[in-house]
Amino acid sequence: MTDQPPSDAHATIAAYTYRKSRGRWRVLAFIALAIAVLVGLGRFALPQGPASDHIARLVIDGTITTDRARLAVISDLAEDSSVKAVIVAINSPGGTTAGGEELYEALGQLRAAKPTVAVIGELGASAAYMTAIASDRIFARRLSIVGSIGVLFQHVNAGKLMETIGVDLDKVASGPLKAEPDFDEPMEGAPRASIAALVDDSFQWFVDVVAERRGLSRDATLALADGRIVTGRVALEAGLIDAIGGELEAIDWLEAEHGLAADLAVATVWPEPQQGFDLLGTFLGGQARAVLGLPEGPITLDGLVSLWQVGSAL
Repeated sequence: MTDQPPSDAHATIAAYTYRKSRGRWRVLAFIALAIAVLVGLGRFALPQGPASDHIARLVIDGTITTDRARLAVISDLAEDSSVKAVIVAINSPGGTTAGGEELYEALGQLRAAKPTVAVIGELGASAAYMTAIASDRIFARRLSIVGSIGVLFQHVNAGKLMETIGVDLDKVASGPLKAEPDFDEPMEGAPRASIAALVDDSFQWFVDVVAERRGLSRDATLALADGRIVTGRVALEAGLIDAIGGELEAIDWLEAEHGLAADLAVATVWPEPQQGFDLLGTFLGGQARAVLGLPEGPITLDGLVSLWQVGSAL
């Protein structure tokens, strides 16, 4: 049966437009349904990780903060009999002192159960170096950036700006050091002394764990703990790392020193591989951020940090 176009021209256009629109929506609905089915099945059909013996790769990338999910993964690695060793792949300028301490303690417990080796890529500084020293052995490239042993608290004094625009801030506090230092005042007197004590307490702990883990005297560690960064080659000479190399060299060391079978698969366990709707959600979330013009930049940290900050020259 063939369609006979109506005699009225307007009715003809409307009819054909309706058919075309209805057909397009049917196609789009079918595609959407197909994607949903495939993604849903993918959550069950895709492999969740190697079931046989393997080396786990824990990636520490970007700014370090505390993370309960990451802690749970590290704890599970210690209990997983199929995990024969762990490679901690580091490329980070550091982060919060609490985040670095959390990783240091968690990896220390993991080290007691599994051979654990750190591999520093481009950068392993501050809290990221704190993370590296928790391993049995540290590898880095000759030109990797290593070190920055120290703690930082930054304060911005915007008092002159506030005065210029005519804004006067006031507050009522329960004590003289509550919410100090204010961002409209210089950091001096008792507030500065209080912050300095906070920084020094964290710094002394950092120095102690570096000295202990790297087998250095405290004086030798203090000489390296002025916040400087060094290349991997200099770090090796100073005793901050154990060897020059990357993941392949780390695997060779694990095979030679811990008797691991050759050619074991290496599987990334953190960040956890995304599958199914999680992956789709991440993709859509990224697209939404792009549409809205939201930045993809680093996390803004507020408080006490152990962080090597990259300047505009790099």
